[in-house]
Amino acid sequence: MELILRDIQKNFQEKEVLCGASYTFSSGQITGLLGRNGAGKTTLFNILYGEFPADAGEIFLCENGVERELTSEDIGMVFSENYLPEFLTGYEFIKFYMDLHLVTADKSVDDYLDFMEISREDRHRIIKGYSDGMKSKLSLLCIFISKPKVILLDEPLTAVDVVSSIAIKRFLMALKDQHILILSTHIMALAEDLCDQVAVLENGVLTALDIDRKREQFEDKVLEALQGGHHES
Repeated sequence: MELILRDIQKNFQEKEVLCGASYTFSSGQITGLLGRNGAGKTTLFNILYGEFPADAGEIFLCENGVERELTSEDIGMVFSENYLPEFLTGYEFIKFYMDLHLVTADKSVDDYLDFMEISREDRHRIIKGYSDGMKSKLSLLCIFISKPKVILLDEPLTAVDVVSSIAIKRFLMALKDQHILILSTHIMALAEDLCDQVAVLENGVLTALDIDRKREQFEDKVLEALQGGHHES
């Protein structure tokens, strides 16, 4: 399965943010989306998520060699800030989410919360008292329940504690085989640790970065790409 972007363009007044961005994201791997602040990563995510349209270009989902337009049902997004109903308990929210999406799977609310390692005590507390890590777990659990084909992760581990981050990393690794995962992050170590591929967004264009697992070389290649020294297509 592939998510295909062809010549995506987006302007805000006089500013060109995306200038013909093209890329193919594949299932079976986590692709890191790296770029400077203001490079257009959030803009690209918002276009994919359907928050606003591109000015030009095409977006397709390709399954078994057949291309079709991406729909809202195909895509889910975990935001850097968790927008959750804080007056509900974790248990109440997940039950509501399952009812909303007409989930008829054999897993119960407790099964899902167990899977995400949210304790029996915590799941019956209101979300307002949750840590950032626990809120991120709930947001990711919604993705797991609805199972969209394309999953956008906008800084999902920002301000998350170490224990939660380990659980979330394991969760993402388990998801990648059946989904297209795109991870936007400014944390170099996270990109190196989690991502199989890296796409750099610079000057409104997406470029594949040939990565390896030696940290110094990885960081050098990213810095070179963001400084305009990388020219691979």
